[in-house]
This record gives sequence, structure tokens and C-alpha cells, in this order.
Amino acid sequence: METQKTVLWVIIGILLVAVVYTVFFQGSATGNSVSNDKIDTTGWTENEIMNYEMHGTIPARLAGSAQGLSGSGMVGGC
Repeated sequence: METQKTVLWVIIGILLVAVVYTVFFQGSATGNSVSNDKIDTTGWTENEIMNYEMHGTIPARLAGSAQGLSGSGMVGGC
């Protein structure tokens, strides 16, 4: 019985470490800086910013690194 409790606490500890790692390290590892559901648009052209704001489309050169954000490459979508 004592062994089962020890194994249970080890599993809980591993899950806790995994959650903390995901929240603190994976969140900042995305290609674009995302805060409050907004993408960092520094380095984008005026046209790319307008298309993102009006239509929610991400520029093709960045779409591969931002696919995890929305799944389809669109951020608000119509």
C-alpha cells in the first residue's frame, strides 16, 4: 500500500513539472510574440498589417510559424 502511494505522488509530481514547463517555456517558444491574443507585427509592411487587422490573415512568409495560433492561418476570420 505504501508503494502505491509513493508511485501516485511521483506521477503527480511529474505531471506538475510538465504543466509548469508547458506554461512557462513552451508559451514563449512560439515564433511570434503573442500577448493578449495579439501578434507582434514589428517588421511587417503596412499592407500586411492592414490585411491582418481587417481580414485576420497572417502573411504567407509567417504562416508556417503561426499555424499553432489558429489552425487555419486566420486570426479572427469572417
